[in-house]
Amino acid sequence: MNSLHPSLQPQLFAEQVEQIPTRNGYGDGLVEIGAKDTRVVVLTGDLAESTRAHLFQKKYPERFIECGVAEQNMMGVAAGLALAGKIPFVSSYAVFVPGRCWDQLRVSVCYAQANVKIAGAHAGISVGPDGATHQALEDLAITRVLPNLTVVVPCDYEETKKTTVALARMTGPAYFRFAREKTPVITTRSTPFKIGRTEVFREGKDVTIAACGPLVYEALLTAEHLAKRGIDAEVLNCHTLKPFDEKTLCTSVKKTGCCVTVEEHQIIGGLHGVVCETLSRKCPSPVEAVGMYDSFGESGEPHELLEKYKMTAKDVTKAVFRVLKRPTRT
Repeated sequence: MNSLHPSLQPQLFAEQVEQIPTRNGYGDGLVEIGAKDTRVVVLTGDLAESTRAHLFQKKYPERFIECGVAEQNMMGVAAGLALAGKIPFVSSYAVFVPGRCWDQLRVSVCYAQANVKIAGAHAGISVGPDGATHQALEDLAITRVLPNLTVVVPCDYEETKKTTVALARMTGPAYFRFAREKTPVITTRSTPFKIGRTEVFREGKDVTIAACGPLVYEALLTAEHLAKRGIDAEVLNCHTLKPFDEKTLCTSVKKTGCCVTVEEHQIIGGLHGVVCETLSRKCPSPVEAVGMYDSFGESGEPHELLEKYKMTAKDVTKAVFRVLKRPTRT
């Protein structure tokens, strides 16, 4: 019996699985919401094509604002537009937004509860040759801590598009991140998605694998490999880190007794942080982490970097065996 969610891509584990950059979902989502709501405006800091905001620019040039390399000013402009009734989307690399304008995000957007949507592109180690300065590995930690801010990490092209549309309809500040490189398309248009809700992509009883972003695919690959070895893994797509779906996580871990977190981010302050915070309060259980261990990245091909910094399905498998060996399971 197939324990995968029936709405996932049927060719998910095929050798030639379809791959599309998640940032394309942002660009296509902007065009879709731009047609439905004239309040939507898009800003960028000289990165229109890289973030795919140029798709909106071509379609609705009168609602596109090029702010130049001035991220702090851009965030202030976005806050003003929001307070004037617009729905601004701020588009830049995640190392710049929120990286270089955290103060403006904190005060002008979050404190004021301005309806600004912040899109952080080129997140994670898989940015590749651009190197450590452009690989955002801390953005979830610095956004999760801000009051009033929703934080989302979509797993593929389809979910990034859905996130863009959903955040436009939601009132309040929000941050979401996506990658540069092509990554497997896991979901379909019919796959369930709701801001604030974790989705169970694969049911299992032996171990919970909680993942976010494109590494959800590595988690699913791991579950398939483990099944051949008699280990039944449950895979959670934790796309919303704030507000976090504590109920779904605890229901899963109470069943499996342990958890592995998987993310393309520092293990401090991101998904691993929110999972451990939740379980320590509600369902104490052993947890192992797959992610960046207190290090900067470097230049290299995306697949090489994921292998070097141990974020592949092979590494998730090792983490599962480690957590299964630990005592004190719930």
